[in-house]
Amino acid sequence: MYRLWAVLTAFLICTPVVFGKTVIGVFKSEAAREQIGQYITKFMYHGGGGRLLCRLENAPLALEKEAHLLLFQDLEDGFDNLSCLERLSRAQLSIPLSQEEHNQSIPPQASPQAWHALYSDRYTCRHQDAIPAQEDLHFLLMLLNPDGAGNPLEHFSSEEAGLHSFYFLLILAYFLASCIYVQPLWHALRKGGPMHTVLKVLSVALALQGFSALCNYVHLARYCRDGLGMPLMGSLAELCEVVSQVSMLYMLLSLCLGWTLGRGRKTQSRPLQWSSSPFSTALALGGVATQGALLLWEQLEETEHHGFHGQRSVAGLLLIALRVGLALLLGSGLYQATYSERSTLKRDFYVTFAKGCLLWFLCQPVLVLLSGLVNLHQRQKVVTIGVILCQSISVVILYQLFLSRSLYWEVSSLSSVSLPLTMSRGGWGGH
Repeated sequence: MYRLWAVLTAFLICTPVVFGKTVIGVFKSEAAREQIGQYITKFMYHGGGGRLLCRLENAPLALEKEAHLLLFQDLEDGFDNLSCLERLSRAQLSIPLSQEEHNQSIPPQASPQAWHALYSDRYTCRHQDAIPAQEDLHFLLMLLNPDGAGNPLEHFSSEEAGLHSFYFLLILAYFLASCIYVQPLWHALRKGGPMHTVLKVLSVALALQGFSALCNYVHLARYCRDGLGMPLMGSLAELCEVVSQVSMLYMLLSLCLGWTLGRGRKTQSRPLQWSSSPFSTALALGGVATQGALLLWEQLEETEHHGFHGQRSVAGLLLIALRVGLALLLGSGLYQATYSERSTLKRDFYVTFAKGCLLWFLCQPVLVLLSGLVNLHQRQKVVTIGVILCQSISVVILYQLFLSRSLYWEVSSLSSVSLPLTMSRGGWGGH
């Protein structure tokens, strides 16, 4: 428990503190010169009626600096190869910051389009001029989309719209399912048995996913009112998701590797146990450590807390490669073991178990690949909603498999050497 809290504290401390579409910060001449325009934020407007509101604390200083807020629709098409003046001149909108408050309307557009906000002043392109020692410009930037009535009151970017309602429905589904199934599950856990450890890990992973959904909902509920949200809740949601992913990975790797690696060399008198060999244990722990490190790296690189990311970073791509590699490794071992099985009942059990494992591992890589076929503003929602639903289905499949007396218990009674977590001698009798 102490280690868990230490990881939580380090994660929250290292997470960036600028979130949402109400951005509070400082315009810096040094950053604007170094970056050829200080990058502030991105927002995806849709339709007409979008607004940008900028408030300054020191308008006379902004006027002296000849400060401007530049809005670009494209920062990729040869943008890095342009000179400083050419780059700044390509802005679709240039807002001179000469007053304490600026209210800028966004031109209507046929489809959702991302707009990037950059800051520049008189020192950005004049490298021969020394930047005087002046106060920085403190600002508040608010970006708004039109709501259902056409008023600019919606803080959600087009790529985030709808996630708030999805998390509400997800929490409602978790609540209803817990009311129906928590008592039978509690009785099954109290009885123990060969599936006891699996059910505990599944329950912990599902509880973490539910708590993560609740934290995301609370964050987005606040976000829709002020554009800032509750970054602490967003960080907590992603930490719970990381722990859930790691615990599920360890369980699946331990079961699959302990089964497939040990199956050929165990005798009929010695049952197969969870991760009973040092080699399978090392592989499981190695996979867990790798995924955990990549997940934390990915979360620290992203600045917005809205569920699963679109795997745009190096860490995200490595995560996809890891999941695909593990799916191929375990799928191959499961196929060989299932193919050599003569009992139809046991073979059906293993096939169902393999479906649950592969669905958990492959849903995110497949959805990231399919998201490239949809519009840009829908990609994040496709990945986030799709992964949560697919992994929930995977957990349901595994729950049904290990809770089913008509399948697991009958298969267990046929042979004590073919299933993981059997309770024969040499096993985890304490459970």
